[in-house]
Amino acid sequence: MHIKDMMTKEVITVSEDDTVAKCANLLTTHDLSGLPVVDDEGYVKGIITEGDLIKHNSKVQVPASLEILGGIFYLDNPNKFYDDVKKSMGYFVKTVMTEDVTTVNPNEKVENAAALLVRKKVKRLPVLDEAGKLVGIVSRKDIMHHLFHTE
Repeated sequence: MHIKDMMTKEVITVSEDDTVAKCANLLTTHDLSGLPVVDDEGYVKGIITEGDLIKHNSKVQVPASLEILGGIFYLDNPNKFYDDVKKSMGYFVKTVMTEDVTTVNPNEKVENAAALLVRKKVKRLPVLDEAGKLVGIVSRKDIMHHLFHTE
């Protein structure tokens, strides 16, 4: 079976200029864990997830560091700290969303998409046509249903 045979075709999306509050409402109302962020032409610009919203509303963890002779040496990655600060200050989707989105082609086999979900540690895959526009979405739940559905 291919992704096009099982994907959700009517995808709830948001734009980069939508508010975080709108996203939270859509996620809760529709029992979703993430939403593709698309532009006016249907191209995926990012994805916003429950995790992104939780980071937005949680306290930012300062990276562990040592101060030696007046210099600061980070024990953790300071770039993650700066990314978290930017996300926590965001009010609009574009400042909170994850820009690096793993996607899949509608003609991909379900088993390959399942492997991609596991390898990339994501919960959903936006489905893009040959032009790169959003045509659907497939979730871990969709793939689980396909792989373990008994007739």
